[in-house]
Amino acid sequence: MDAVIGEEQEEIRRTLRELLRGRCGGDEVKAAVRTAAGYDQALWARLARRLGLPGLALPTAYGGVGCGPVELALACEETGRALLPSPLLATAVLAAPLIAALGTDAQRAELLPRIAGGELTAALAVPGRVLSRALGLDQEGDGRVAADWAGGGRAGGVQARAGGGGWRLYGQVEQVLDGHSAQLLLVAARAGGYARGRTLVFAVPAGAAGLVRTRLTALDETRPQARIELRDVPAELLGEDGADVAGALAALGGPAAAVLAAEAVGAADAALTRTVDHVRTREQFGRPIGSFQAVKHRLADVYVAVQAARSAAYYAAWAADGPEGRVAGPLALAAALEAQRAAAGEAVQLHGGIGITWEHDAHLYLKRAASDELLFGPAHRLRARAADRDGLFAAAVTV
Repeated sequence: MDAVIGEEQEEIRRTLRELLRGRCGGDEVKAAVRTAAGYDQALWARLARRLGLPGLALPTAYGGVGCGPVELALACEETGRALLPSPLLATAVLAAPLIAALGTDAQRAELLPRIAGGELTAALAVPGRVLSRALGLDQEGDGRVAADWAGGGRAGGVQARAGGGGWRLYGQVEQVLDGHSAQLLLVAARAGGYARGRTLVFAVPAGAAGLVRTRLTALDETRPQARIELRDVPAELLGEDGADVAGALAALGGPAAAVLAAEAVGAADAALTRTVDHVRTREQFGRPIGSFQAVKHRLADVYVAVQAARSAAYYAAWAADGPEGRVAGPLALAAALEAQRAAAGEAVQLHGGIGITWEHDAHLYLKRAASDELLFGPAHRLRARAADRDGLFAAAVTV
C-alpha cells in the first residue's frame, strides 16, 4: 500500500470542494436542514451522479467506484469542511459496509448497486444509544456486550420473533442518524430470549407496516436523528441466522472511526481558517487583533492540533483494512474530536459577540463538535478502548 496521497485522490478532493463551494454555504446549510429530508436532495443526487460519492468505497461489481477508506476519508474531510447535511455517513460509512459484510449474495446484488447510484439511502439502528459501543470503539464488540447494547432479551431493546414464514420486530431505537429519511433501515435486534439469545440485523424498508419514525430535535441539525418505533414490523434477516454480527460491527468500527476523524478534521480546519481570516481584518486599538501575541498563541495551538489530527486520520484511513486499523481509527478519532472542539471553541471566542449569534456560522461548528463527541466520544474513552485492545496496560506476567 502507498501512504502518499496520489493525483487521483487529490482530484476527488478538488472536485468535491468545487462542487460544495457554491452549493453549501452557511445559508444553504441552514435551509437544507429545515427540509423534510434534512438535506439538499438535488445536491445529493448531483454528488452521486458526478462523483459516485455514495459508492466511492464500494466494489465496481456492485456499481461502486472501487476506491477504499482513504478516498472516502478524503471525501468526508471536504464534506466536514462544508458541514454538508447528507446521508453519506449513515449510508456509505455505516450501512453499506454492513450489507457487504453480512448480506447474502442476493441482498448485496439488490441493495448495493442502488446505494452506489444514490437511489437508496440507509441507516443503522442500534438500540440503547450506544453506537460507539456497537462499533467496538468503546467496549469490546463480543457477544456479551452485543447482548447488552441490543437489548439482551430484556425490555428496552429490539426483539425479533420468527414465525409465519418471516421475522417480526418489536421495540424502539433512539438517536438513529438519518433515521427519519432513510429508505432502508438496518435494525440490530435480539432473537431467542435472554438465555440463548443472539444478535441479528434486519432490513426494514421505510414503508413497512407498523414502522413509526419521528425526527428528533438535535443539537446539531446537520446530523439529523430520529426515534424508530417498531410495532410488529415485518423484516428481512440480513445474511444468515448465526452470522457474527458483533464481529462485523466491530470490524466496521476502525474504518468508520477513520472516516469520522477525517470529517472532524475538515470541520476543524474550516473553523480555524474562518477565525484566522477574521482576526486579520478585525481591528482593536488601531491594529488587527491577530497581531496580538496572545491571539497568535491560541491559534498556533489549534493549528498544531488540527495538523496532528489530520496526520492521524490519514494514517488510520490507510491502515483501516489492516490489523492496526482497529486501534488507529479510535485514536485518530480521539485526536480529531479534540482538535474540532478546540477550533470551534476558539472560533466562537475570537469572533467576539458575533460568534454567538444565529446569523454567523461559528455556532454551526461548535454544535458539530459537541454532537460528535456525544455520539462517538468522548476522547478519553476512545483512547482507553484502543489501549485495552492493544494490550498497553495488560498485567505483567510473572514467572
